[in-house]
Amino acid sequence: MRIDILTLFPALFDGPFSESILRRAQEGGYVEIHTHDIREFSTDKHKRVDDYQFGGGAGMVMAIQPIADAIEHLKSQRDYDHIIYMTPDGLTLNQRMANTLSLAGNLLILCGHYKGIDQRIRDHYITDEISIGDYVLTGGELAACVVVDAVVRLLPGVLSDEESALTDTFQDNLLSAPIYTRPAEYNGWRVPDILLSGHEANIEAWREQQAFERTQRLRPDLLKGSTDFPVNKNK
Repeated sequence: MRIDILTLFPALFDGPFSESILRRAQEGGYVEIHTHDIREFSTDKHKRVDDYQFGGGAGMVMAIQPIADAIEHLKSQRDYDHIIYMTPDGLTLNQRMANTLSLAGNLLILCGHYKGIDQRIRDHYITDEISIGDYVLTGGELAACVVVDAVVRLLPGVLSDEESALTDTFQDNLLSAPIYTRPAEYNGWRVPDILLSGHEANIEAWREQQAFERTQRLRPDLLKGSTDFPVNKNK
């Protein structure tokens, strides 16, 4: 997989992408991640990338020219399965989306700033608009890091135990069952006896029941199903 990220602040990605799973995934050849500075595509002599809103209003808007030229430049080099815009008014990221995106070959992620981007970019280039929650960040970079992490960890070979990702919370629209490790008793608190029984079928049944009960209690909305991820809205 290759992931290209358009941003005004490429250095914001240096830390997250150079540690832990994301670092190992790149070193192992499972993913290539490239950041591109949108300012480099500006034709303004001062490399300006924002302007005032037509019709007035508070806040600046990212201009169409630098973003359009950046996207066209990258599209001339490869085809993208998804061109994603990180925006608070997008569809909220969930595990189903991450699963879908992990099947792609090439992803392009655009990070917004200010009041957002010129709507014509959204109308003519963006295929998927994603939010990580109902709140506003300074820019799309941190949200893009979340998407990249959620997707890359699902790529075959990235995790040492591939089955681990398939049993994560939100797979199958369920929260995970409680988990425990050694010692079996600590400070008078015991691990449930069923987990020490060695009876795999009973343990699996217990976990399924616990997962359902936790989901019913904490996130009943998950049991009602969810809307499919709208793939490639402009294709």
